[in-house]
Amino acid sequence: MSVVDLKKIKPLAGYVLVEPAKVETKTATGIYLPKNNEEKPQYGKVLACGGSIWESGVKEIACPVKVGDQVIYKKWGGNEFRIGDTEYQFLKFEDVLAIIA
Repeated sequence: MSVVDLKKIKPLAGYVLVEPAKVETKTATGIYLPKNNEEKPQYGKVLACGGSIWESGVKEIACPVKVGDQVIYKKWGGNEFRIGDTEYQFLKFEDVLAIIA
């Protein structure tokens, strides 16, 4: 299978594609952190948004974010998807907690 083109990925209704922020390997004071101490960040940049979903077939819920927004999401939310060395997250709308202004 050939490499997937990120620009061609369109999440389905109710989902958002996010690129998590890079893990910091050095503290603000200059101390380097070991690789095994890495904790995945809970924020990142929205790359693509899926369509609206319908709750109980009556109420439409539109995507709460737009492409380019920086968002904070649930620690255990979403599904990981890897292209090369970069890991992405597919999140449900309700897994997005806040937009970073």
